[in-house]
Amino acid sequence: MTHYGKIKSYDSSSGTGSITPEKGGDALRFKKADLQQEGQMPKVDQRFSYETNEVDGGKKFAVNLQQQQQGDGESQKEQASKQQG
Repeated sequence: MTHYGKIKSYDSSSGTGSITPEKGGDALRFKKADLQQEGQMPKVDQRFSYETNEVDGGKKFAVNLQQQQQGDGESQKEQASKQQG
């Protein structure tokens, strides 16, 4: 299931960050390897779509992060992107 949130923090030296879910709840950790556009550095307050995964112990983290563009039609763009690759 796809979720949406905004980048809360990102540390380029460690390649880790956190994203705050739009629907509320605790910020989720993510790694640079979980970004769809690895060459792009996420910035605070940028909106991303993501999925969640759980590690041992049930702790959730964000995976498959993809930056969202402003405006309508975001979900259509996302669906087209997923279908292409």
